[in-house]
Amino acid sequence: MSHIARIIKLHSIFQGQAFGIGVWLLLITGALLPALSYAQEIEARTYSNAPIGINFISAGIAQAKSGNYTLTSEVMGLTHIFDAGGQSGKLTLVLPYGQLTGSSNIGGKTVNASTEGLSDPLIKAAINLYGAPALTLDQFKSYQQDLIVGVSLAASVPWGKYDDNQLINVGANRWFIQPGLGISKALGPWRFELAGAGIFYTSNTNFMGGNSLSQNPVYSTQTHAIYYFQNTAWISVDATYFIGGQSYLNGNPISGSQENWRFGTTISYPVNKHNSIRLSASTGAYSRTNNSYDLYGISWQYRFGGGL
Repeated sequence: MSHIARIIKLHSIFQGQAFGIGVWLLLITGALLPALSYAQEIEARTYSNAPIGINFISAGIAQAKSGNYTLTSEVMGLTHIFDAGGQSGKLTLVLPYGQLTGSSNIGGKTVNASTEGLSDPLIKAAINLYGAPALTLDQFKSYQQDLIVGVSLAASVPWGKYDDNQLINVGANRWFIQPGLGISKALGPWRFELAGAGIFYTSNTNFMGGNSLSQNPVYSTQTHAIYYFQNTAWISVDATYFIGGQSYLNGNPISGSQENWRFGTTISYPVNKHNSIRLSASTGAYSRTNNSYDLYGISWQYRFGGGL
């Protein structure tokens, strides 16, 4: 078997039985934090309102399992709420660290994979266009949501650990950008959300010894039904659908187009006015390319600034 053929064989196995490059990139950088919007990530309350000047520090851990592979991610994030032309906006920085362990059987031989390190950081800006006025903490106490319309733009910076001699890495060695659009409608204690996004990738031109790995855009939509309790705790039922993302090695297709459905739930509970805890879980309901996984996470969030 030639070197290129072996790469294609290995990549197809990781694409199907394990995580695949697109899923791997998703998981290591955004399983927990409210700012992240990768193709399979399910994130409620992206387009919501909050008092300007407030900051959020988040820290958490998540574990994803697919086949014989386990990915553990520790993630830290910082979010700042600001005035964006009279409407509220938020800017988020995410710093992830990931560890992947597992094995696959290739031609009767067991191939082990193990890697860890700092992953690619993510920067995201979300700006509300309608229905989420920029308010101080005191003004926000009388705010009642109706309809919110917002846009977002995320970018992954290829600063994570990367070794071109490894098939699996915690860094992707490529950029991506993700524009998005969403709406949120309030009906009593309920919030109903619908959002769409696309992820556009640059090529990894140093994949497994100087080969070029490229990927088509991934397009996704997600929806959430969120219920708020009187103490500001909330619970959501989440779903996402995405399609696209076919991969190419030196211009030759090495995977089919993805088509996946995922469902999950998120619970957020306020400990006090500064601290809250969030639990999340999701699972793949359908996958055309057999790259579904189960994901469980817990995170802590600390609020400060803005008059708190």
